[in-house]
Formats: sequence, structure tokens, C-alpha cells
Amino acid sequence: MSTLFQPYTLRDVTIPNRVWMPPMCQYSAAPEGPGAGAPGDWHFAHYAARAAGGTGLIVVEATAVSPEGRISPYDLGIWNDTQVEAFRRITRFLVSQGTVPAVQLAHAGRKASTERPWKGGAPVGPEAYGWQPVAPSPLAFDERHPTPDELTVDRIRDVVGQFRAAARRALAAGFEIAEIHGAHGYLINEFLSPHSNHRTDAYGGSYENRTRFALEVVDAVREEWPDDKPLFFRISATDWLEEHGWTPDDTVRFASELHAHGIDLLDVSTGGNASGVRIPTGPGYQVPFAARVRAETPMPVAAVGLITDAEQAEKIVANGEADAVLLGRELLRNPSWARHAARELGGEVHVPDQYHRSV
Repeated sequence: MSTLFQPYTLRDVTIPNRVWMPPMCQYSAAPEGPGAGAPGDWHFAHYAARAAGGTGLIVVEATAVSPEGRISPYDLGIWNDTQVEAFRRITRFLVSQGTVPAVQLAHAGRKASTERPWKGGAPVGPEAYGWQPVAPSPLAFDERHPTPDELTVDRIRDVVGQFRAAARRALAAGFEIAEIHGAHGYLINEFLSPHSNHRTDAYGGSYENRTRFALEVVDAVREEWPDDKPLFFRISATDWLEEHGWTPDDTVRFASELHAHGIDLLDVSTGGNASGVRIPTGPGYQVPFAARVRAETPMPVAAVGLITDAEQAEKIVANGEADAVLLGRELLRNPSWARHAARELGGEVHVPDQYHRSV
């Protein structure tokens, strides 16, 4: 039997296979009004197609814990009950197809308030539904981005409370797994890295201080998230900087600490916190970072990064480099990738009755 299509259990949640969908922003929510930040028809069709295609776990895109935590004005959010009700439509359908629904709880920090990528992705102001970003330090991401406001200690505590409330709403929305977004240069990653965190108080300077905010968020979410449901953390394993950045050694150290604080799986990505860096991409280029965490810590991991074909994905899991693979662009190209891979590898996935004639 294919290892890729064996079930995987964390706490009391069993995921039917190891083919998972990572969070990928759709930038398709209303930017203002009563339905701001709520998923709509596009989101339903997008996620439903991948569930019907046999994907074992779907992590809904970065979902902001507050309006100012959105990457763009068109991002999803989970800061009010209207959004919760809209998400229920999606989670109900995913469960009906045997797919486990997960959500990524996020705050964009200094990379917030930008236009949609297909509109250029530049920062936007109030005239285009934008706002003033916040960060651990008043350092702009690059020359295009504005200097963010430095968070006071009181405002840091407010953000921790926003993550806590978002976890409560995610549970009410029907999600079985929550993931905390600590990667790609967004707020938690900004605190972790000395490249973006120049604070001199209890939230900056030493490794222990730079990880403080992340652990406070983890503890707050874990207190709200039921003991029988898993909690993930997405991390950028490296800033890809030669000095003064977050490193793979930091990631290994932090993974053990996250595990002790109740994180059940580390979703290992890289980069996004420093502009202009060169990243040596290629098939499976981020897998070694996940494999190292899995080998050197008690933390289960999921691997990402240009994983495209069935044999490649099977080897990653079968060789013990990761417990699961997250396919991004490939699932955008082919919503039924899991079903096709199962046929190639001799595995099995759920097929809707309506599609049975295709088997």
C-alpha cells in the first residue's frame, strides 16, 4: 500500500491521507461592509473542488485575526460571527467529502495593507481600503512599503487576545485543525527574526525574547483549542540571510519548544521576511529543512516547496523526510491530483458517488 495514502492521526483527528493543501490566499473577499472578510462563492467552489478531488486535509488560506491583520483588504478574516457562519458552509462540505478542514490564523504585520497580486501587490492607503501596518519595530519591509507603527506592549497583548478569539471562532466555524501562521515575514515571523525585530524590551534582543510573542500566541490558542484537536504552526525555517536572520538551527531549537507548548505538527516553509534575497529553488527545495526538524526533534512535520508528482511525494513520506506533503501550485493546476496520484501509486481516496463512473 502506498505510504502517501495511509491515514494519519494526530490527537483524536484522523486525516485520510498525506496529500494536503496548504493555505494559498485567494484575495477574493469583500474589502468592507457587513460581509468584509467572509468567504463567498469563489472560496466555496475553490475548496470544494479539492475536497471532491480526494485531498486529505485542506488548510484554508491565511485568515486574519483582525481587520489590520489582513495582507490585503480582500483577505479572509475571522474576527466576527458573520465570518463564522460563512465558513460553516465550507467546513460542512469538506467534512461530507471525508476531508479534514483546517484554517490558518494569521496577522500580516508590516506586510499588511497591500493590493491584490494581479493588481501589482503594492501597498495601499485609505483611498483603496488600506490602513497603517504594525510591526515589532518601525522597519519597512522594503522601499515600497511604509514604515510600520511599532507595537507597544499593550498592543502586543491585544494581538494575542485577537488570536485567542479567532481560535474560539474557528472552532465554532467547524474547523478540526487550526494552524498559527509564523512564516513568510508576517507578524510572528517578524518578532522571531533579528532581521526585523530590533526591540530592546522583553520582546526583542535575545532568542528567548524574540520567541516570547510566538509562544504567547501559541499558549493562548492552545487554551481555546480543544485537547482532542491538533494545532499546527507554520514556520519559515530560514530567512535565507547570511547573518542577522532566523536560521535552521533556530528552527530546530524552536520546534522542540513549540512541541512542549502543545503544537502537534510543524508546517515547514522558508523565506519571506527579507526582500531581495536569492532563494535556490528546485523540486522539493524546502524538504531538507522539514526532514532535519523531524530527525532532530519530537515534532511531526509537513513538507512544502515544488512537490509536483506522485512518485516524488511518495518518496518524501516513505523515506521519513516528512509525515505529509503540502501541494500548492499543483493543486491549483489539478484539483483532483490526489485521485490521480492514488491511481498511479495503487492507493485509495474517497470518490464522490457522482464521480464514480470516472474510477
